[in-house]
Amino acid sequence: MTLYILRHGQTELNRLSIVQGSGVDSDLNDVGYAQAKAFYEAHQHVDFDLIVTSRLKRTHQTVQQFIDRNIPWEQTADVNEISWGIHEGKHQNPEQNDRYHKMIAAWRSGDLDASIEEGESARQLQERIERFVAWVKQRPEQKILVATHGRAIRCLITYLKGLPPSAMEETEHTNTGLYVAHLADERWVFELENDTSHLMKV
Repeated sequence: MTLYILRHGQTELNRLSIVQGSGVDSDLNDVGYAQAKAFYEAHQHVDFDLIVTSRLKRTHQTVQQFIDRNIPWEQTADVNEISWGIHEGKHQNPEQNDRYHKMIAAWRSGDLDASIEEGESARQLQERIERFVAWVKQRPEQKILVATHGRAIRCLITYLKGLPPSAMEETEHTNTGLYVAHLADERWVFELENDTSHLMKV
């Protein structure tokens, strides 16, 4: 089995540094659509057996050209972005940044239950990522394109590497950055990590 794990394209809220999380269902902007088109052009030759997206439309729009080819498509909230609680829909500001960095520090120290008020914790995110991976491993398909989100990617890649959630910050992500991982003898072996070579012309 091979997973192609893709972050969604840019949204206008990304550009404006407004927090989206799982509670703000924004569209791609023109740059995001260009990124999605560039990704499609670079990977249209791959014979994907299945497309999996979150339930948020920015992931659907990023892989729409593949969906339009009638490749089987599943949506799951297990790969939705983390909920950022009271930060969602708001511009980043010093107070928000302070709360965010304190939460990240708590995660790094092993306090996986820390969260932004009304938001998800690292433990809650990890639980649904674990559930998603267990589901994927039971699938018969061999080449699966997964379109998801930045923090979800950090958690997913960390988990596939066998690392604890406290190591999430070590995983990079970029709009339409691609990870490719092969399952071999119950181990995930990475071929690409946050690859953006398709964006050279965007």
